[in-house]
Amino acid sequence: MIETQTVGTVPHVAGELPGPRSAEYLAHQGRWESNARVYPRNLPIALAGGAGSHVRDLDGNVFIDFLSGAGVLALGHNHPEVVAAATEQLRRLTHGLDFPTPAKRAFVDAQLSMLPPGLRSRMKIHFCGPAGANAVDAALKLCKTATGRGEVVSFQGGFHGANHAAMAVTGLVAQKQPIAHGVPGVHFFPYSSCSRCPLGLTEDSCETNCAVLLERALRDPLGGIPRPAAVVMELVQGEGGVVPARREFVRRVRAVTRELDIPLVVDEVQTGCGRTGTWFAFEQYDIEPDVVVASKALSGLGLPVAVILYDRRLDVWAPGAHTGTFRGNQAAFAAGAETVRIMRRDDVLGNVRRRGEQLGRRLAVLRDRPWVREVRGLGLMWGIELASPHDGRPATEYARAVQARALRTGLILELGGRDNGVVRLLPPLNVTAEVVDAACTILLDALEHCRPG
Repeated sequence: MIETQTVGTVPHVAGELPGPRSAEYLAHQGRWESNARVYPRNLPIALAGGAGSHVRDLDGNVFIDFLSGAGVLALGHNHPEVVAAATEQLRRLTHGLDFPTPAKRAFVDAQLSMLPPGLRSRMKIHFCGPAGANAVDAALKLCKTATGRGEVVSFQGGFHGANHAAMAVTGLVAQKQPIAHGVPGVHFFPYSSCSRCPLGLTEDSCETNCAVLLERALRDPLGGIPRPAAVVMELVQGEGGVVPARREFVRRVRAVTRELDIPLVVDEVQTGCGRTGTWFAFEQYDIEPDVVVASKALSGLGLPVAVILYDRRLDVWAPGAHTGTFRGNQAAFAAGAETVRIMRRDDVLGNVRRRGEQLGRRLAVLRDRPWVREVRGLGLMWGIELASPHDGRPATEYARAVQARALRTGLILELGGRDNGVVRLLPPLNVTAEVVDAACTILLDALEHCRPG
Protein backbone atom coordinates (compact mmCIF):
# COMPACT_ATOMS: atom_id res chain seq x y z
CA MET A 1 0.00 0.00 0.00
CA ILE A 2 1.14 3.53 -0.70
CA GLU A 3 1.26 4.52 2.98
CA THR A 4 3.96 1.93 3.66
CA GLN A 5 6.33 2.88 0.85
CA THR A 6 9.63 4.54 1.68
CA VAL A 7 9.18 8.28 2.01
CA GLY A 8 12.80 9.34 1.59
CA THR A 9 14.89 11.75 3.63
CA VAL A 10 16.09 14.23 1.02
CA PRO A 11 13.68 16.85 -0.33
CA HIS A 12 13.02 16.30 -4.00
CA VAL A 13 10.48 18.04 -6.23
CA ALA A 14 10.22 17.20 -9.94
CA GLY A 15 8.21 19.46 -12.20
CA GLU A 16 5.42 21.86 -11.38
CA LEU A 17 3.13 21.68 -8.37
CA PRO A 18 0.63 20.25 -8.11
CA GLY A 19 1.73 17.19 -10.04
CA PRO A 20 -0.88 15.31 -12.08
CA ARG A 21 -2.03 12.89 -9.37
CA SER A 22 -2.15 15.62 -6.72
CA ALA A 23 -4.07 17.83 -9.14
CA GLU A 24 -6.64 15.06 -9.61
CA TYR A 25 -7.14 14.71 -5.85
CA LEU A 26 -7.31 18.47 -5.34
CA ALA A 27 -9.96 18.76 -8.04
CA HIS A 28 -12.01 16.01 -6.36
CA GLN A 29 -11.63 17.79 -3.05
CA GLY A 30 -12.72 21.09 -4.56
CA ARG A 31 -15.85 19.49 -5.95
CA TRP A 32 -16.96 17.60 -2.86
CA GLU A 33 -15.43 19.14 0.27
CA SER A 34 -16.43 22.22 2.19
CA ASN A 35 -15.38 25.65 1.03
CA ALA A 36 -13.90 26.12 4.52
CA ARG A 37 -10.90 23.88 3.76
CA VAL A 38 -7.62 25.75 4.27
CA TYR A 39 -4.21 24.12 3.85
CA PRO A 40 -4.39 22.77 0.26
CA ARG A 41 -5.26 26.23 -1.04
CA ASN A 42 -1.71 27.50 -0.38
CA LEU A 43 0.05 24.12 -0.29
CA PRO A 44 -1.34 22.38 -3.39
CA ILE A 45 -0.29 18.79 -2.82
CA ALA A 46 -2.05 15.52 -1.99
CA LEU A 47 -0.23 13.51 0.66
CA ALA A 48 0.65 9.85 0.26
CA GLY A 49 2.90 9.03 3.23
CA GLY A 50 5.15 10.40 5.91
CA ALA A 51 8.12 9.40 8.04
CA GLY A 52 9.85 11.56 10.61
CA SER A 53 10.31 15.10 9.33
CA HIS A 54 9.39 14.25 5.73
CA VAL A 55 6.26 13.66 3.67
CA ARG A 56 5.74 12.43 0.12
CA ASP A 57 2.94 13.48 -2.20
CA LEU A 58 1.11 11.27 -4.68
CA ASP A 59 3.49 12.28 -7.46
CA GLY A 60 6.59 11.08 -5.59
CA ASN A 61 7.80 14.52 -4.45
CA VAL A 62 9.44 14.56 -1.02
CA PHE A 63 9.18 17.55 1.32
CA ILE A 64 10.63 18.53 4.68
CA ASP A 65 7.52 19.09 6.77
CA PHE A 66 7.85 22.13 9.04
CA LEU A 67 4.08 22.33 9.49
CA SER A 68 3.88 19.00 11.37
CA GLY A 69 0.11 18.74 11.20
CA ALA A 70 -0.18 22.27 12.65
CA GLY A 71 1.99 21.13 15.54
CA VAL A 72 0.32 17.83 16.43
CA LEU A 73 3.18 15.57 15.30
CA ALA A 74 5.49 15.94 18.28
CA LEU A 75 7.74 13.10 17.11
CA GLY A 76 7.14 13.56 13.40
CA HIS A 77 5.21 11.32 11.06
CA ASN A 78 4.65 7.70 12.06
CA HIS A 79 7.21 7.29 14.83
CA PRO A 80 7.52 3.47 14.88
CA GLU A 81 7.36 3.02 18.65
CA VAL A 82 4.35 5.32 19.02
CA VAL A 83 2.62 3.62 16.09
CA ALA A 84 3.32 0.25 17.74
CA ALA A 85 1.80 1.42 21.04
CA ALA A 86 -1.33 2.70 19.32
CA THR A 87 -1.62 -0.43 17.18
CA GLU A 88 -1.33 -2.73 20.19
CA GLN A 89 -4.04 -0.75 21.97
CA LEU A 90 -6.34 -1.05 18.94
CA ARG A 91 -6.32 -4.82 19.47
CA ARG A 92 -7.56 -4.39 23.04
CA LEU A 93 -9.98 -1.49 23.30
CA THR A 94 -10.52 1.51 21.06
CA HIS A 95 -13.24 3.56 22.74
CA GLY A 96 -13.97 3.88 26.42
CA LEU A 97 -16.12 6.98 27.01
CA ASP A 98 -14.93 8.16 30.43
CA PHE A 99 -14.57 4.71 32.02
CA PRO A 100 -11.21 4.08 33.69
CA THR A 101 -8.91 1.87 31.62
CA PRO A 102 -5.24 0.87 31.84
CA ALA A 103 -4.43 3.04 28.79
CA LYS A 104 -6.18 6.04 30.25
CA ARG A 105 -4.53 5.61 33.65
CA ALA A 106 -1.08 5.40 32.04
CA PHE A 107 -1.83 8.55 30.04
CA VAL A 108 -3.04 10.48 33.11
CA ASP A 109 0.00 9.41 35.14
CA ALA A 110 2.32 10.40 32.29
CA GLN A 111 0.76 13.83 31.88
CA LEU A 112 0.73 14.61 35.60
CA SER A 113 4.35 13.46 35.87
CA MET A 114 5.37 16.20 33.43
CA LEU A 115 3.96 19.00 35.58
CA PRO A 116 6.27 20.99 37.86
CA PRO A 117 6.33 19.43 41.35
CA GLY A 118 4.47 22.34 42.93
CA LEU A 119 1.48 21.83 40.65
CA ARG A 120 1.48 18.06 40.31
CA SER A 121 -0.20 17.22 43.60
CA ARG A 122 -3.05 19.71 43.35
CA MET A 123 -4.12 19.45 39.71
CA LYS A 124 -7.00 17.46 38.30
CA ILE A 125 -7.54 16.47 34.68
CA HIS A 126 -10.70 16.59 32.59
CA PHE A 127 -11.04 14.92 29.19
CA CYS A 128 -12.83 17.05 26.63
CA GLY A 129 -14.00 16.61 23.08
CA PRO A 130 -11.12 15.79 20.75
CA ALA A 131 -10.16 19.36 19.74
CA GLY A 132 -8.33 22.10 21.58
CA ALA A 133 -11.23 24.49 20.99
CA ASN A 134 -13.50 22.17 22.95
CA ALA A 135 -11.00 22.22 25.81
CA VAL A 136 -11.02 26.04 25.76
CA ASP A 137 -14.80 25.87 26.00
CA ALA A 138 -14.49 23.49 28.95
CA ALA A 139 -12.03 25.81 30.70
CA LEU A 140 -14.39 28.77 30.37
CA LYS A 141 -17.33 26.72 31.66
CA LEU A 142 -15.26 25.47 34.60
CA CYS A 143 -14.20 28.98 35.63
CA LYS A 144 -17.68 30.44 35.24
CA THR A 145 -19.12 27.59 37.32
CA ALA A 146 -16.50 27.88 40.04
CA THR A 147 -16.63 31.66 40.38
CA GLY A 148 -20.28 32.33 39.60
CA ARG A 149 -19.13 35.16 37.31
CA GLY A 150 -19.68 35.63 33.60
CA GLU A 151 -17.11 38.05 32.14
CA VAL A 152 -13.88 36.87 30.49
CA VAL A 153 -10.70 38.77 29.64
CA SER A 154 -8.68 37.78 26.59
CA PHE A 155 -5.87 39.40 24.58
CA GLN A 156 -5.60 41.01 21.18
CA GLY A 157 -3.79 38.79 18.70
CA GLY A 158 -4.72 35.59 20.49
CA PHE A 159 -6.21 32.50 18.86
CA HIS A 160 -8.12 29.90 20.87
CA GLY A 161 -10.14 27.98 18.29
CA ALA A 162 -13.07 28.19 15.91
CA ASN A 163 -16.06 26.88 17.85
CA HIS A 164 -18.53 29.41 19.21
CA ALA A 165 -17.05 29.95 22.67
CA ALA A 166 -13.38 29.70 21.65
CA MET A 167 -13.99 32.06 18.75
CA ALA A 168 -15.42 34.61 21.18
CA VAL A 169 -12.09 34.85 23.04
CA THR A 170 -10.07 34.85 19.80
CA GLY A 171 -8.77 38.13 18.45
CA LEU A 172 -9.22 37.30 14.75
CA VAL A 173 -12.03 39.61 13.65
CA ALA A 174 -12.50 38.10 10.17
CA GLN A 175 -13.44 34.75 11.70
CA LYS A 176 -16.09 36.31 13.93
CA GLN A 177 -17.52 38.89 11.55
CA PRO A 178 -19.88 36.57 9.64
CA ILE A 179 -21.30 35.09 12.87
CA ALA A 180 -23.92 37.27 14.52
CA HIS A 181 -24.66 37.17 18.25
CA GLY A 182 -21.41 35.69 19.53
CA VAL A 183 -20.79 34.72 23.13
CA PRO A 184 -21.09 37.97 25.15
CA GLY A 185 -19.01 39.29 28.04
CA VAL A 186 -15.53 39.07 26.50
CA HIS A 187 -13.11 41.99 26.95
CA PHE A 188 -9.91 42.26 24.90
CA PHE A 189 -6.74 43.86 26.21
CA PRO A 190 -3.40 44.57 24.52
CA TYR A 191 -0.81 41.78 24.49
CA SER A 192 2.91 42.38 24.83
CA SER A 193 3.57 42.33 21.10
CA CYS A 194 6.39 44.80 21.44
CA SER A 195 7.52 45.03 17.80
CA ARG A 196 4.00 46.26 16.99
CA CYS A 197 3.24 47.95 20.29
CA PRO A 198 -0.55 48.20 20.65
CA LEU A 199 -0.03 51.41 22.65
CA GLY A 200 2.24 52.98 20.05
CA LEU A 201 5.28 53.05 22.32
CA THR A 202 8.87 52.15 21.59
CA GLU A 203 10.47 49.19 23.32
CA ASP A 204 12.71 51.58 25.25
CA SER A 205 9.75 53.46 26.70
CA CYS A 206 7.66 50.40 27.57
CA GLU A 207 7.51 49.23 31.15
CA THR A 208 4.96 46.45 30.66
CA ASN A 209 2.32 49.07 29.94
CA CYS A 210 -0.06 46.42 28.58
CA ALA A 211 -0.10 44.67 31.94
CA VAL A 212 -0.51 47.99 33.73
CA LEU A 213 -3.53 48.79 31.56
CA LEU A 214 -5.14 45.50 32.55
CA GLU A 215 -4.30 45.97 36.22
CA ARG A 216 -5.86 49.42 36.33
CA ALA A 217 -9.00 48.34 34.49
CA LEU A 218 -9.58 45.38 36.81
CA ARG A 219 -9.01 47.44 39.98
CA ASP A 220 -10.88 50.57 38.87
CA PRO A 221 -14.47 50.80 40.19
CA LEU A 222 -15.19 52.90 37.09
CA GLY A 223 -13.26 50.57 34.77
CA GLY A 224 -16.41 49.11 33.28
CA ILE A 225 -15.48 45.44 33.77
CA PRO A 226 -17.04 43.41 36.58
CA ARG A 227 -14.57 41.01 38.15
CA PRO A 228 -14.21 38.33 35.46
CA ALA A 229 -14.55 34.59 35.72
CA ALA A 230 -11.24 34.08 33.93
CA VAL A 231 -8.32 35.66 32.13
CA VAL A 232 -7.30 33.58 29.09
CA MET A 233 -3.90 33.92 27.46
CA GLU A 234 -1.26 32.24 25.31
CA LEU A 235 2.36 32.49 26.41
CA VAL A 236 3.37 32.45 22.75
CA GLN A 237 0.70 33.60 20.33
CA GLY A 238 0.95 31.00 17.59
CA GLU A 239 -1.61 31.83 14.92
CA GLY A 240 -1.11 35.47 15.91
CA GLY A 241 2.37 35.34 14.39
CA VAL A 242 4.62 33.50 16.90
CA VAL A 243 4.75 36.27 19.49
CA PRO A 244 6.34 35.22 22.81
CA ALA A 245 5.01 37.25 25.71
CA ARG A 246 7.50 39.22 27.75
CA ARG A 247 8.30 37.60 31.06
CA GLU A 248 7.44 40.66 33.17
CA PHE A 249 4.11 41.06 31.34
CA VAL A 250 3.09 37.48 32.14
CA ARG A 251 4.21 37.72 35.74
CA ARG A 252 2.24 40.93 36.32
CA VAL A 253 -0.88 39.39 34.77
CA ARG A 254 -0.46 36.40 37.07
CA ALA A 255 0.04 38.66 40.09
CA VAL A 256 -3.10 40.73 39.54
CA THR A 257 -5.27 37.70 38.76
CA ARG A 258 -4.06 36.01 41.91
CA GLU A 259 -4.62 39.15 43.99
CA LEU A 260 -8.19 39.54 42.70
CA ASP A 261 -8.97 35.80 42.78
CA ILE A 262 -9.46 35.53 39.03
CA PRO A 263 -8.57 32.12 37.54
CA LEU A 264 -5.77 32.37 34.98
CA VAL A 265 -6.31 30.05 32.02
CA VAL A 266 -3.16 29.37 29.99
CA ASP A 267 -3.86 28.05 26.49
CA GLU A 268 -1.03 25.62 25.75
CA VAL A 269 -2.73 23.89 22.81
CA GLN A 270 0.15 24.81 20.48
CA THR A 271 2.94 25.52 22.98
CA GLY A 272 2.39 22.43 25.14
CA CYS A 273 4.04 19.00 25.10
CA GLY A 274 7.55 20.38 24.68
CA ARG A 275 7.15 22.76 21.75
CA THR A 276 8.97 25.63 23.50
CA GLY A 277 11.69 23.56 25.20
CA THR A 278 9.84 22.89 28.46
CA TRP A 279 6.81 20.63 28.70
CA PHE A 280 4.59 23.68 29.08
CA ALA A 281 5.59 27.21 28.14
CA PHE A 282 4.39 28.64 31.47
CA GLU A 283 7.36 26.96 33.16
CA GLN A 284 9.68 29.45 31.44
CA TYR A 285 7.78 32.35 32.97
CA ASP A 286 7.99 31.02 36.52
CA ILE A 287 4.23 31.14 37.10
CA GLU A 288 1.59 28.65 38.15
CA PRO A 289 -1.68 28.95 36.21
CA ASP A 290 -5.05 27.83 37.56
CA VAL A 291 -6.09 26.06 34.35
CA VAL A 292 -3.94 24.64 31.53
CA VAL A 293 -5.51 23.80 28.16
CA ALA A 294 -3.69 21.11 26.16
CA SER A 295 -4.38 19.21 22.95
CA LYS A 296 -2.54 19.02 19.57
CA ALA A 297 0.65 17.09 20.42
CA LEU A 298 -0.72 15.14 23.41
CA SER A 299 -0.81 11.83 21.53
CA GLY A 300 2.46 12.52 19.71
CA LEU A 301 0.96 10.97 16.60
CA GLY A 302 -1.91 13.20 15.56
CA LEU A 303 -4.59 11.04 17.19
CA PRO A 304 -7.12 13.45 18.72
CA VAL A 305 -7.20 14.08 22.45
CA ALA A 306 -7.75 17.26 24.46
CA VAL A 307 -7.67 17.95 28.19
CA ILE A 308 -7.73 20.66 30.78
CA LEU A 309 -5.55 20.43 33.87
CA TYR A 310 -6.80 22.60 36.71
CA ASP A 311 -6.47 23.41 40.38
CA ARG A 312 -8.72 21.06 42.31
CA ARG A 313 -10.29 23.98 44.21
CA LEU A 314 -12.15 24.76 40.95
CA ASP A 315 -13.59 21.25 40.70
CA VAL A 316 -17.14 22.18 41.70
CA TRP A 317 -19.01 21.40 38.50
CA ALA A 318 -21.59 18.62 38.43
CA PRO A 319 -21.32 15.22 36.70
CA GLY A 320 -22.01 15.69 32.99
CA ALA A 321 -21.17 19.40 33.04
CA HIS A 322 -18.86 18.96 30.05
CA THR A 323 -19.12 15.73 28.13
CA GLY A 324 -18.19 14.41 24.72
CA THR A 325 -18.60 11.03 23.03
CA PHE A 326 -15.05 10.94 21.71
CA ARG A 327 -13.18 11.75 24.91
CA GLY A 328 -12.22 8.12 25.46
CA ASN A 329 -9.78 7.60 22.57
CA GLN A 330 -7.78 4.66 23.90
CA ALA A 331 -5.29 4.57 21.00
CA ALA A 332 -4.49 8.25 21.60
CA PHE A 333 -3.95 7.55 25.30
CA ALA A 334 -1.57 4.68 24.59
CA ALA A 335 0.32 6.76 22.04
CA GLY A 336 0.49 9.73 24.41
CA ALA A 337 1.93 7.71 27.29
CA GLU A 338 4.50 6.20 24.92
CA THR A 339 5.38 9.66 23.62
CA VAL A 340 6.18 10.87 27.14
CA ARG A 341 8.41 7.82 27.68
CA ILE A 342 10.31 8.44 24.45
CA MET A 343 10.69 12.14 25.10
CA ARG A 344 12.30 11.39 28.45
CA ARG A 345 14.51 8.60 27.11
CA ASP A 346 15.73 10.57 24.09
CA ASP A 347 16.00 13.97 25.81
CA VAL A 348 13.64 15.45 23.24
CA LEU A 349 13.20 18.62 25.29
CA GLY A 350 16.97 19.10 25.16
CA ASN A 351 16.82 18.61 21.39
CA VAL A 352 14.11 21.28 21.16
CA ARG A 353 16.34 23.76 22.94
CA ARG A 354 19.40 22.89 20.86
CA ARG A 355 17.57 22.96 17.53
CA GLY A 356 15.87 26.19 18.59
CA GLU A 357 19.28 27.77 19.17
CA GLN A 358 20.39 26.44 15.80
CA LEU A 359 17.40 28.02 14.08
CA GLY A 360 18.11 31.29 15.86
CA ARG A 361 21.69 31.28 14.58
CA ARG A 362 20.73 30.43 10.99
CA LEU A 363 17.94 33.02 10.87
CA ALA A 364 19.99 35.77 12.54
CA VAL A 365 21.23 36.89 9.10
CA LEU A 366 17.70 38.13 8.40
CA ARG A 367 17.57 40.66 11.20
CA ASP A 368 19.01 43.51 9.12
CA ARG A 369 17.05 42.75 5.94
CA PRO A 370 14.77 45.66 5.02
CA TRP A 371 11.67 43.49 4.43
CA VAL A 372 12.12 41.52 7.67
CA ARG A 373 10.48 43.30 10.56
CA GLU A 374 11.34 40.72 13.21
CA VAL A 375 12.60 37.17 13.67
CA ARG A 376 11.27 35.63 16.87
CA GLY A 377 10.72 32.28 18.44
CA LEU A 378 10.95 29.98 21.42
CA GLY A 379 12.13 26.38 21.21
CA LEU A 380 10.85 24.99 17.91
CA MET A 381 8.17 27.60 17.30
CA TRP A 382 9.52 30.39 15.06
CA GLY A 383 8.15 33.20 12.98
CA ILE A 384 9.65 35.63 10.47
CA GLU A 385 7.51 38.75 10.22
CA LEU A 386 7.68 40.32 6.77
CA ALA A 387 6.62 43.95 6.38
CA SER A 388 7.12 46.85 4.02
CA PRO A 389 10.13 48.97 5.02
CA HIS A 390 8.21 51.99 3.70
CA ASP A 391 4.99 51.93 5.72
CA GLY A 392 5.31 48.89 8.03
CA ARG A 393 2.31 47.08 6.55
CA PRO A 394 2.38 43.27 6.52
CA ALA A 395 4.05 41.99 3.33
CA THR A 396 1.40 39.36 2.67
CA GLU A 397 2.24 38.74 -0.98
CA TYR A 398 5.93 38.37 -0.15
CA ALA A 399 5.09 35.83 2.53
CA ARG A 400 2.89 33.87 0.12
CA ALA A 401 5.60 33.90 -2.50
CA VAL A 402 8.13 32.60 0.05
CA GLN A 403 5.76 29.81 1.06
CA ALA A 404 5.19 28.83 -2.58
CA ARG A 405 8.91 28.97 -3.47
CA ALA A 406 9.81 26.90 -0.42
CA LEU A 407 7.24 24.27 -1.36
CA ARG A 408 8.59 24.05 -4.92
CA THR A 409 12.07 23.47 -3.49
CA GLY A 410 11.02 20.92 -0.88
CA LEU A 411 9.90 22.65 2.34
CA ILE A 412 6.40 22.94 3.80
CA LEU A 413 5.82 26.13 5.80
CA GLU A 414 2.79 27.84 7.29
CA LEU A 415 1.80 31.51 7.38
CA GLY A 416 0.19 33.41 10.24
CA GLY A 417 0.03 36.73 12.01
CA ARG A 418 -1.72 39.87 10.84
CA ASP A 419 -2.74 39.50 7.19
CA ASN A 420 -0.66 36.29 7.03
CA GLY A 421 2.54 38.29 6.92
CA VAL A 422 4.51 35.93 9.18
CA VAL A 423 6.31 32.84 7.84
CA ARG A 424 6.00 30.18 10.53
CA LEU A 425 8.14 27.12 11.36
CA LEU A 426 6.79 24.21 13.43
CA PRO A 427 9.24 21.30 12.99
CA PRO A 428 8.83 17.97 14.76
CA LEU A 429 10.41 18.14 18.21
CA ASN A 430 12.91 15.36 17.40
CA VAL A 431 14.07 17.00 14.16
CA THR A 432 17.78 16.55 13.48
CA ALA A 433 20.42 19.23 13.03
CA GLU A 434 20.91 18.11 9.42
CA VAL A 435 17.24 18.55 8.57
CA VAL A 436 17.13 21.97 10.26
CA ASP A 437 20.14 23.06 8.19
CA ALA A 438 18.55 21.80 4.97
CA ALA A 439 15.25 23.55 5.78
CA CYS A 440 17.00 26.83 6.63
CA THR A 441 18.92 26.74 3.36
CA ILE A 442 15.66 26.37 1.42
CA LEU A 443 13.95 29.07 3.48
CA LEU A 444 16.76 31.61 3.15
CA ASP A 445 16.89 30.97 -0.60
CA ALA A 446 13.13 31.55 -0.86
CA LEU A 447 13.32 34.79 1.12
CA GLU A 448 16.10 36.06 -1.13
CA HIS A 449 14.61 34.84 -4.40
CA CYS A 450 11.15 36.32 -3.72
CA ARG A 451 12.25 39.59 -2.11
CA PRO A 452 10.36 42.57 -3.55
CA GLY A 453 12.44 44.96 -5.65
